[in-house]
Amino acid sequence: MGNVKFAVVGATGAVGRELLSILLERGFEAEDIKALASERSAGEEVSAGDSDFKVEKFDLESLNGVDIAFFAAGSDVSKQYAEKATERGVFVIDKASLFRMRPEVPLVVPEVNGEFLRAKIRDLPSDKGLIVASPNCSTIQLVVVLNPILKKAGIRRVVTSTYQSVSGAGQKGLDELSEQVQQLFNQRDIVVSKFPHQIAFNCIPQIDDFVSNGYTKEEMKVVEESRKILGAPELRISATAVRVPVFCGHSESVNIETTEPLTADDARELLRHSPGVIVIDSPSEKLYPLPVSCAGTDATFVGRIRNDISAEDGKGLELWIVADNLRKGAALNAVQIAEVIIQEKFPS
Repeated sequence: MGNVKFAVVGATGAVGRELLSILLERGFEAEDIKALASERSAGEEVSAGDSDFKVEKFDLESLNGVDIAFFAAGSDVSKQYAEKATERGVFVIDKASLFRMRPEVPLVVPEVNGEFLRAKIRDLPSDKGLIVASPNCSTIQLVVVLNPILKKAGIRRVVTSTYQSVSGAGQKGLDELSEQVQQLFNQRDIVVSKFPHQIAFNCIPQIDDFVSNGYTKEEMKVVEESRKILGAPELRISATAVRVPVFCGHSESVNIETTEPLTADDARELLRHSPGVIVIDSPSEKLYPLPVSCAGTDATFVGRIRNDISAEDGKGLELWIVADNLRKGAALNAVQIAEVIIQEKFPS
């Protein structure tokens, strides 16, 4: 893996910084990583781990010699440069939503459909790269848990409510919550900018814009992306996405109607042996996943596993899922995709 060269496009943003840190944590060398951003950020230094990266201006020429580029600079940048980069043989791992639902673009959570990505890479011409989309953060933690249940007992229907932290809205979201808390405690007027309403000590049942069916774009991402990743285009799934005053960590309440009966004990045991999942589930000891205890970790945590008392014949489950949205929900999943690409395309 020492011969693989990386670029992080959008290195000065929250996800870009996390990507740099995780690449170093997982054994890649700082000298093999370029930190790229817009012209106004060129020359700045970004710290990650024990390394400082000097930010270079991003353009196509800055990708010369790069094997894998992480795009974490938004859809406009991805639209302009991603496909051109693949023509130069670069593998682009895109964090924006632009390519996710294009049929020809793999949408990947390695624990769920990593083998699908491997097959796509094997079919590529040797001189061509590939765009690989990394899903929405709330989708990632959901499908990691749904996939083993789907394989074991089938799934007829999923209803989820997400409780999403302000870090999902970037640095401006983090700043707005912090500033509003200070404004309230100092009896000053609340300034609302990033979110449609006050977020401090409040819950906002809207993430992104509403669409014609009454859902928001965020909710429809959960629906459509989950179907694509799981290879279940007819899966019935409904989502309600809520922004909550938590700095980091997305939580989800999930109701699953299974095709075959599955007891809570069997589901708990199944998930304990599922990749990327850690079960924390001991209500008598008040043990269940919490955003504050999951921050900075790699896994998706699941608890409050119980049979749905309103379901017939034991064909219903209730779950509570939590993950660090900046880590697993954004940067780590992208790095795991890169590791699949390396194993298949650049084996040592």
